[in-house]
Amino acid sequence: MLERQDFRENVDVVLDWIEKYFKEIESLPVKSKVAPKEVYNQIPGAPPLKSESLQSIMSDMDKIIKPGITHWQHPNFHAYFPGNSSVESLFAEFLTAAIGAQCMIWDTSPAAAELEERVMEWLRDNMAIPGNFEGVIQDSASSATLVAILTAREVSSDFTATTKGIPNNLRVYCSTETHSSIDKAVGISGIGTDNLVKIPVDDVLAMQPEALEAAIKADIEKGLKPSCVVAAIGTTGTVAVDPLKEIAAICKKYKVWLHVDAAYAGSALLLPEYQWMIEGIEDADSFVFNPHKWMFTNFDCSAYFVKDADILIRTFEVLPEYLKTKTRGQVNDYRDWGIPLGRRFRALKLWFVMRSYGLEGLQSKMRKHIALNDYFGKVIIESGDFEIIGKPFLNFTGFRLKPSGIDDTEVLNKLNEELLESINKSGELFLSHTKINGVYTLRMIIGQTYVEQKHIEKAVKVIKEKAVSLKSHT
Repeated sequence: MLERQDFRENVDVVLDWIEKYFKEIESLPVKSKVAPKEVYNQIPGAPPLKSESLQSIMSDMDKIIKPGITHWQHPNFHAYFPGNSSVESLFAEFLTAAIGAQCMIWDTSPAAAELEERVMEWLRDNMAIPGNFEGVIQDSASSATLVAILTAREVSSDFTATTKGIPNNLRVYCSTETHSSIDKAVGISGIGTDNLVKIPVDDVLAMQPEALEAAIKADIEKGLKPSCVVAAIGTTGTVAVDPLKEIAAICKKYKVWLHVDAAYAGSALLLPEYQWMIEGIEDADSFVFNPHKWMFTNFDCSAYFVKDADILIRTFEVLPEYLKTKTRGQVNDYRDWGIPLGRRFRALKLWFVMRSYGLEGLQSKMRKHIALNDYFGKVIIESGDFEIIGKPFLNFTGFRLKPSGIDDTEVLNKLNEELLESINKSGELFLSHTKINGVYTLRMIIGQTYVEQKHIEKAVKVIKEKAVSLKSHT
């Protein structure tokens, strides 16, 4: 058991482990190869009675824990969406953990509240988000979307849902491609998933505004009350962009809360050439994106913006005696801006990243990833056995193996499912998949902080080798 004065002589053990991990990460299998319960069965059923040394604990980090880690910071990780880190963000996490502050109100750490206010303004002002929006850091886009739906619920019920119960006629709308967190949030909010209306999408998998308006009008005619629309800027499957301007006009016309979910693609708004994605944002009510996905900031860090902070605060404000302060009303007490009371000092890592990279550095790295994605699409298609599914966008490409002479969708779906399993089992690469109009599609996301062209070249090599091996057995 270590005392605080033992920190200096022991910290090197941990730092050495981290440094070694950084050096060896490319030699590790990207996706963990352990079997179910393999890690669990190596851990004793009860904690030790006596203190164990740090050296013993770190030894088990290597023997038990590390083999069970899927390495999200591996430059050959191209699955899902990245959960990026960076050296600068890691340094800030050290400091955040050392300080150990509970940043629930201004008085419990003024620097945390005021730094959060300022860095959210930095983001807002450089992402073409209107200046009348105010920001707060949430843990994830899922939580931020729940906050938006709860706020919309209160507005729709004239702030009586929390006190008198939830009206049974509220409706929420999103596209068929929207993230599953919308379904979960609608259920948790008490509105009920039966009241979640999934709007069809067009050929590029973006929401159809005319179908949205038709659904809203039909519900009003039935005596139902449209409460919230969730538009996606970068859907989970294909990074599709809903037509925000048209959707915003409909929401304004029918007085429906509009929440914009840009969890992944929102980082690209730091690039002026992609700010077209949120044309119409001035008529939205709330907006979220995750710096912890493609802005090189450790999880968790989700940036949530709202046009009317007073409505947000009115939704979540509870003021027990022990939280009453003389500064109330002069400062932001962020525990009133979301669900939890306790809050981490997340603004510190965002500040470190934005200062260390600078706006130009962030833009340069994102543009590099987009260029690498263009390169991947070009090279993978040159082999002749692959085809691009949909249109590559930002740093995402959907593709599949399609050998000549095979046109049956089910046969191709099975073939590509086997290809993905073979790739991921190799440990050399980690991809995930989606289905686009029934077509099993491999997803390539190029967003890991330190990814280089050599890693994309390796990815192409692995994909082609596994495809050749698969074809020889079919």
